[in-house]
Amino acid sequence: MKNPLSEMTQTTQTCLWNDSADLDELRWSIDQGGVGATCNPVIAHTVLKARMAEWRPRIAALIQQRPLATEDDIAWAAVEALSIDAAALLIPAFTAHRGRNGRLSIQTDPRLFRDAGAIVEQAIRFDALAPNMIVKIPATRAGIDAIEQVTALGISINATVSFTVPQCLAVAEAVERGLQRREAGGYDVSAMGPVCTIMVGRLDDWLKAVMEREGIVTDPGHLEWAGVAVFKRAYTLFRKGRYRTRLLSAAFRNHLHWSELIGGDVVISPPSAWQKRFAASDIEIRPRIDTPVDPGIVDDLSRRFADFRRAYNHDGLGTHEFDDFAPTRRTLRQFLGACDDLRQLVRDVMIPNPDGK
Repeated sequence: MKNPLSEMTQTTQTCLWNDSADLDELRWSIDQGGVGATCNPVIAHTVLKARMAEWRPRIAALIQQRPLATEDDIAWAAVEALSIDAAALLIPAFTAHRGRNGRLSIQTDPRLFRDAGAIVEQAIRFDALAPNMIVKIPATRAGIDAIEQVTALGISINATVSFTVPQCLAVAEAVERGLQRREAGGYDVSAMGPVCTIMVGRLDDWLKAVMEREGIVTDPGHLEWAGVAVFKRAYTLFRKGRYRTRLLSAAFRNHLHWSELIGGDVVISPPSAWQKRFAASDIEIRPRIDTPVDPGIVDDLSRRFADFRRAYNHDGLGTHEFDDFAPTRRTLRQFLGACDDLRQLVRDVMIPNPDGK
């Protein structure tokens, strides 16, 4: 039986990245043709917690080596170590793809989302951890500024906390300004591999929440297409603008977030569980990226949901509105909560509960 996921990586330009830095999951993805990986605070906490038998002594060693370090310091040191381990598995792809793929995405601290200078400082540190790092920066107001700055320094970025065409265009323009500044300094940028994530499923999630809250009646199947419609719209505009940033699909909720994007010069980044479902499916591998979403669905979503219009239209949001977009707030809150979880995980090693709980 054919494996559709492997068939996609072998026969199309669409690239597969693993949405986790878990080493076993990443090895499996690489076997299917995967050429990259992503991480964020939620993923990092999930991996560390699931592998505490391995990570407890490593965290304990970090604590011993850094007697003045805070829980946050140790938590981020563990995230860095996790990312370095995963990046090592991707070096062959990094070499084969000359830097465009083979990268491990490490996310900047979400608590910095309003401070461009702090984001840049952390991005510089993360970039130095391994030759094939790509640094995730949120597509917030400050994040857009940081993206231009770090790109000009030669650091490849993965824009995250991104759900809309306006955010993607702002990211692409910031990357272009950064690349042009670097080229003007006489540097070769051909080995850089910037990407811009669209968290397609999180947009779908939010519109479903709005539907329930406001009592909107529509075809429920239309809501499965919202993120796909935004992605395809952004892809069309990226090609028209000749941007050197690729789009990346993340936050999978259904197979459309993969199957409808096949054939594009894009990255799909499903979690391991979704990859295995795709690999075992009977989805036909054929290019669909240029097949428009049914105009009737786009029209219905546009009429009923103001936030879909904001996400789909190129001028639906101004940069000053990025931080207040509901999916942005939702996602930042989840990432901030994961930072708390990471801190608690370290606390349990640093100060074991005397009650044994």
